Amino acid sequence: MLKEELSDEFYSNIDFLTGLENRYAFFEYLKSNSLVSLYLINLDNFSSINNSYGYQIGDKLLVEVAKLLKTIKPDNAILFRSNGDVFSFVINEAIDKEALKELCESIISFFNHVELYIDEIDLDIKVSISIGASISNGVESLQQAELALSEAKKFNKSSYLIYNSKAEYVTKKIELDIWINKIKEALEDERLNAFFQPIINNKTNKIEKFECLARIEEDGKIISPYQFMQATKKSGLLVLLTKTIIKQSFKKFRNNSFEFSLNITGNDLQLGYLEDFLVMNTKKYNIEPSRVVLEILEDIVAIDGDKVLDQLNNLRKLGFQIAIDDFGAENSNFLRLLDLQPDYLKIDGAFIKNICTSKISQIIVQAIVNVCKQSDIKVIAEYVHSKEVLDKVIEMGIDYSQGYYFSEPTQELVTNFS
Repeated sequence: MLKEELSDEFYSNIDFLTGLENRYAFFEYLKSNSLVSLYLINLDNFSSINNSYGYQIGDKLLVEVAKLLKTIKPDNAILFRSNGDVFSFVINEAIDKEALKELCESIISFFNHVELYIDEIDLDIKVSISIGASISNGVESLQQAELALSEAKKFNKSSYLIYNSKAEYVTKKIELDIWINKIKEALEDERLNAFFQPIINNKTNKIEKFECLARIEEDGKIISPYQFMQATKKSGLLVLLTKTIIKQSFKKFRNNSFEFSLNITGNDLQLGYLEDFLVMNTKKYNIEPSRVVLEILEDIVAIDGDKVLDQLNNLRKLGFQIAIDDFGAENSNFLRLLDLQPDYLKIDGAFIKNICTSKISQIIVQAIVNVCKQSDIKVIAEYVHSKEVLDKVIEMGIDYSQGYYFSEPTQELVTNFS
């Protein structure tokens, strides 16, 4: 048959690169069948092959993989190129789970023992694959197989996982989806609000500044970011959350003279909107940038060191102050401290909350304080929860304290404490 004689319907269902039925045909097939056994077969190292040899070689590799999958395809299965470097076997019935497992193992074993020869570069390329499998109704089977594949790829290459509704990764995904919906609803209903926790000058014993914190109000309860922050990141709503808290905080502090700190994420800096948005709000609410402290996590510079440092330096030139949050945790080190040159450093609360009893915490905290004093950096202790902790913090020369001993975060500013 001549090419021009083929119908538009044929073209719409065929992947021109591999000759297999394509993503559109794959979805249509799933929608038209009530019960299927599905295998999502993903090339583990395809992006690195594209980067190393170029997209033409990557395309050639996909063609060769398609040929191999045709040879090992069960007779009762249909093979699709369902998405980029993902292929699918679909069987129009529920097969035995043991048979499902055996086929996954045989596909992986097959690819572990072959190399694909690419004549354009005269090279044999080893390809490893991972598989997510499920038995369910139509499109639901795809959602389940994608979740299983995503979980399988977190572990070793050449691995597979069969969807299990009782598995921990499934319950976590369900919980994540619930929180994503809660965040969306909270934003729509204006129930995501800024709360404020005072920061006390340890020399004067007076409140000088506040940290602005995101909270969701639901059924009379206040929900902290520890419960919803991961869902905010996964849903792409993190920037909207940051902007909401910035706007509410500027409005709160426009009629007083307190400093206030805002939590800034790597995502905010990567997207490059922060400088313009902050400047716009300083003008709108007539607030000097020097009253605004941007709290960043110390490991934020690992995202793209030069780009992040350039933005922070620009913000500093405009008058904004910089604080490093949670110093002492994870990747913290003093070289990064010198790179960032912050105005404030907040010691990770894990060291403060048990500072009266832990000698190790005392040694680490004292070392941080000593370096900061030499570098003209003010130090803030978080998690100050008792008079004993406060006394120890003051004894060690820490400049400021923050914690429930003074006040929990509240919507109205707490300007005095007893």
